[in-house]
Amino acid sequence: MGYREVAEKDHHARTMSLGAEKPNTKTSPLPPSKKRTSSWSDIWLKNTTPLKNVIFAMQLASPKDSKFKPTHKTLIPNWANIDRTSLLSDEILLKILAKLPESQRKPNSLVCKRWLNLQGRLVRSLKVLDWSFLQSGRLISRFPNLNQVDMLYGSSISDQNSGILLSYRMFSFHTGSEFSLKQRVSESNFKLLPPEVVDRGLDALASGCPNLRKLVVIGASEMGLLSVAEECPTLQELELHKCSDNVLRGIAACENLQVLKLVANVEGLYSSVVSDIGLTILAQGCTRLVKLELCGCEGSFDGIKAIGQCCQMLEELTFCDHRMDGGWLAALSYCENLKTLRFQSCKRIETIPGPEEYLGACPALERLHLQKCQLRDKKSVRALFMVCGAAREIVFQDCWGLDNDMFRLASTCRRVKFLSLEGCSVLTTEGLESVILPWKELECLRVVSCKNIKDKEISPALSTLFSTLKELQWRPDTKSLLPSSVFGTSIGKKGSRFFRKTRDLKMLFDDQNLLLDFIHR
Repeated sequence: MGYREVAEKDHHARTMSLGAEKPNTKTSPLPPSKKRTSSWSDIWLKNTTPLKNVIFAMQLASPKDSKFKPTHKTLIPNWANIDRTSLLSDEILLKILAKLPESQRKPNSLVCKRWLNLQGRLVRSLKVLDWSFLQSGRLISRFPNLNQVDMLYGSSISDQNSGILLSYRMFSFHTGSEFSLKQRVSESNFKLLPPEVVDRGLDALASGCPNLRKLVVIGASEMGLLSVAEECPTLQELELHKCSDNVLRGIAACENLQVLKLVANVEGLYSSVVSDIGLTILAQGCTRLVKLELCGCEGSFDGIKAIGQCCQMLEELTFCDHRMDGGWLAALSYCENLKTLRFQSCKRIETIPGPEEYLGACPALERLHLQKCQLRDKKSVRALFMVCGAAREIVFQDCWGLDNDMFRLASTCRRVKFLSLEGCSVLTTEGLESVILPWKELECLRVVSCKNIKDKEISPALSTLFSTLKELQWRPDTKSLLPSSVFGTSIGKKGSRFFRKTRDLKMLFDDQNLLLDFIHR
């Protein structure tokens, strides 16, 4: 077979294959030049071999096969479950917790142990309710930065399981069901811890809280207070209950003490004696006292004189239910820097005032307050006002026996700028007017719950005085009709800012009403 025969067979085979193809009966309506070109999606779908290879490769790299699991790890595993506040230091977290309000401190302490400890560092004041909590040392470890501690309630022995809470004066304690309302409160109902137990608690508190500044304690001895004075040099305020002359030797070592309250005798609960001896020891040791309160204390001229001479920084002196001997009032003249003198619940001011030429006066005194006192002796009340002749503020609150004659004794104080009368049911309008009219410097007057002071008895001179006051609070009884009773007087035209403001508001409302009427018309 030659080359020609092979070529002819090949041509014949191609001719037969072309003849076997079916002709395309559908012709395109568009000319050949406007046929659509192939897109990338058509090419990709027609040639599916690369797509199958990609899918097969992804199946091989699936994490179901342990051979292809990643071996790398994150820097912080379980980031969602970790406590992110643990990254903060205690100092930074303390500053954040200190910015939160007081109402959120207890809930914050329940978050975790760390927050509980940090929250304890922010507590500065605490009232001890359970003595075992202090004696076991848990109080110091839980609250290491305390500076104010009240141990009064925790020092009493009471039935904690009892639901009966008995409150008597400044004390509250639980009592058993055997107590009757008709029964008188006595020492048998109010039992205290022994002094040696209180001293051990004071020793633990002083060693754990050296920055203590305020302390309230009852039933302590001299040794317990000495440990506080040695360990807590910054102690500035002390409230001592059931104290005596011997106990005051302990607080004499508190050189920086500024505020002191001594409660020697509480009727029905306990009784102890503080005399001139204890007051002299106190005066010689605590020379920086600024405020002193004596409750149920005894003494005389010598004790008060020692306080005035040694405590030259004393500015406020309070006597509560005192038991001073006669003649003590004259010793107040030695308190040269005394500014405030208070009497509370005193059955008597003075028994034997002595000659008036020996009384003297307190030159720097500014305020005289008498609360729930019995003012029945004219000699003692006259002596009191002579000593307090420089007072600029006088307050009477619920005092018995303050009638017109007693109140006229206050006319010796001619520099009064503020006068407050509350609960003085015997005093009348005439007695009030006779005293305050000569006071040319009077600026503020307060009359509350004085039922014998009547609105209808206000004279024109008294109403004129009212108009010149800077402040007037007039409520002698619940039916007081001061505006109608002084209608037509000069009140509201000059003087008090209160009346000017009332007048201006009234004029403003009247002008607004006229404007509204004009608009509606």
